[in-house]
Amino acid sequence: MQNEKRQNVFFIITMILMTIYLIWRMFFTLPWGEGVLNVIFGILLIMAEAVTVGTTFELFFQKMQKKRAQLDFPVIPDEYYPHVDVFIATHNEPVDLLYKTVNACTFMDYPDKSKVHIYLCDDGARPAVEELAKQFGIGYLGFPGNKDAKSGNLNNALSKTSSPLIATFDADMIPQHTFLMKTVPYFMLSTFIEENGEWRLRREEEIDPTFKLGLVQTPQSFYNPDLFQFNLYAEQGIPNEQDFFSREVNILRNASNAVAYTGSNTVIARQGMVDIGGFPLNTITEDFETSIRLQQEGYITYATQEVQAAGQTTTTIPSMIKQRIRWARGIIQSLQNTRAPISRKLPFWTRVTYVSSFLYWWSFFNRLIFILSPILFALFDFQIVNTTFWQILIFWLPSYFFYSLSMRYLSSNIRNQRWSQVIDTIFMPYLIWPVILETVGIRERKFKVTNKNRSTGREWIASMKYALPHIFLVILSIAAIIRYVNGKYGIALFFSSIIIFWLVHNMIALFYALFFMIGRRAYRENERIRAQEDVIIRYPDSTLRYEAKTVDLSENGIAFYVPYPIYLPEQKTISLVVKSSRYEANLDAVIVYVKADGEGWRYSATVKPLSEADNRQYMQLIYDRKHSLPEQMNLWDTAYDDMLRNVKKRIVQPKSDQRKMPRLSLHLPVTFTNHASCTLLSFNYRFFSATNLQGKIAEGSEVTFYTESNIELVLKHTGKTTANKREVLLSVENIDEILGRGLIDQLLSDLIRPQAERFTKEG
Repeated sequence: MQNEKRQNVFFIITMILMTIYLIWRMFFTLPWGEGVLNVIFGILLIMAEAVTVGTTFELFFQKMQKKRAQLDFPVIPDEYYPHVDVFIATHNEPVDLLYKTVNACTFMDYPDKSKVHIYLCDDGARPAVEELAKQFGIGYLGFPGNKDAKSGNLNNALSKTSSPLIATFDADMIPQHTFLMKTVPYFMLSTFIEENGEWRLRREEEIDPTFKLGLVQTPQSFYNPDLFQFNLYAEQGIPNEQDFFSREVNILRNASNAVAYTGSNTVIARQGMVDIGGFPLNTITEDFETSIRLQQEGYITYATQEVQAAGQTTTTIPSMIKQRIRWARGIIQSLQNTRAPISRKLPFWTRVTYVSSFLYWWSFFNRLIFILSPILFALFDFQIVNTTFWQILIFWLPSYFFYSLSMRYLSSNIRNQRWSQVIDTIFMPYLIWPVILETVGIRERKFKVTNKNRSTGREWIASMKYALPHIFLVILSIAAIIRYVNGKYGIALFFSSIIIFWLVHNMIALFYALFFMIGRRAYRENERIRAQEDVIIRYPDSTLRYEAKTVDLSENGIAFYVPYPIYLPEQKTISLVVKSSRYEANLDAVIVYVKADGEGWRYSATVKPLSEADNRQYMQLIYDRKHSLPEQMNLWDTAYDDMLRNVKKRIVQPKSDQRKMPRLSLHLPVTFTNHASCTLLSFNYRFFSATNLQGKIAEGSEVTFYTESNIELVLKHTGKTTANKREVLLSVENIDEILGRGLIDQLLSDLIRPQAERFTKEG
């Protein structure tokens, strides 16, 4: 409560100071006597500042109303849960991608699962997709021809189904098992009411006919790093770029009932869709327009904050740019189609929100103006702002200081001002023109499905063409700094500090853009999802059994942790059982590499489920969880830290792990049965490294010794040495026999115990 009051105080102070600043800028700083070009750029700069500040004020107001806009979550008896149709929309996505989504939908909890009707809505009418539907025993709604794109596909599904609620998922969006249980109850608020902490049916006089819930939108979330996280080596430092909208902005818009339907992870009231005539056709963002039309019909659109499904974000720069252009043009189309900013069917604050939604897409043009303004002043002597150094300190500095602090409160550590500017700078050259064209009515008609195929990272030279505008602006910025500081010293340099600050500030965002465009090599075919689940390890034809904990899971691999080294034969299949409280999968595995991990050991293996049932369980083990990417920013990371990390990561090449056995350090003197001797220095189950060889141990010969437990070890002099040439390698010739007799753990204990006892005595 105290934090909320402090936040609101900061918002109010910021709005007052920024309003004073903008009034000062508009009436006292325009360069009227400096020529037409100076006046034009001066007006453009003021407009850019006003639009940026105005859209932020709208979010401040929404944030101040956030708690009042939250709906209660009712607890209802099982028998009142209604029928639900689940639509999985697909166009041309691979069947193996669809498999994971369909599989997860079949595992969703519901009091009576016979009321959940799952349909694959395929506008390609592909036989392989129909076969997938048969495999899972779900409905298939083929819609050949791709008429009216996604809207046509979903409208076809609407016409052939009848449940009162509809859940929609994109082909790659994998729901958690709790999805329906965390969304459907909201639709019962018109039927149930809370009284003395208990929920009961409403009496007839308690029913509010004006309360109509149109849709419940859960956040868009992703299990793979987006390009900002991946290309900028920030997977552990920043949330997904879309989290700011899904988990902050869209939640705030509950206050003005302007929540956007984002096309997936949503439950919609069928009656609402009937009232608006189905999914709209004359737009390339049918989801966004659907939510507006529901609001115009008096329905509430509600966004929740808890992630209930995760999908795959685009992994190539061209596809990401095309995606944002489609969003920009589609949202402007939908706002024009519905006339939302001026629609009398919408309340005042809803209309204000849609004005802000429109103006947001001009933030990229604003960003260009902010970058060019100090360059024009310092490099080309433009007089864009007519003011003095001290006036800037009085009017700009306090407002900028409070604005920066308020932005921290606004974004709840999901996004900060620096990252917003970086993102706008990256997209800037590619969104300005489409926004202008769409605004003046030159429309994009074709719906383009986002390509989500993984980039190999080898195309970075081709991707650099997208950085040409940023490179040009960097060159101009450097030239501007050199020219502007040339010949300035002491107090003159001090008075120049504001222009230098903005030039450097903008250059930082431009360098981020260059790093982003350079990209990064992707080594993994599938994403690794961090997860701690129980693992049971068994050898074939052996009674040996080990317990471990998973570190991460992927579709074709697993990493698990054990507190002590165990012998898992390389290039041989072992059996794993991975289990959670809900799922259990039997896997065949082959160890790929082993490495020390703190006080224990991490083993990584390729895996293959034993059966179709195991495969389905294993997919759920991987994806039915909260994703492991960060949800909050690392507030300790500065721009300097980010830049340094990017430079280091690009200079230092990662070393691949090649070791397939744990290597244990020893210092064990042994005497062989032929009276030869040596000191064993290390052991990896297959080899010992040895030094101080004495007696008959010729290259190629075999020698034998017995451990403390009388385990026979037969060693062969390989003639090979370690990398430093100081130690001889002795191969263990009877390791498989020892394993077969179940003595492998005892062998390890015999080898390590003398070492531990020696350290204890020395200690």
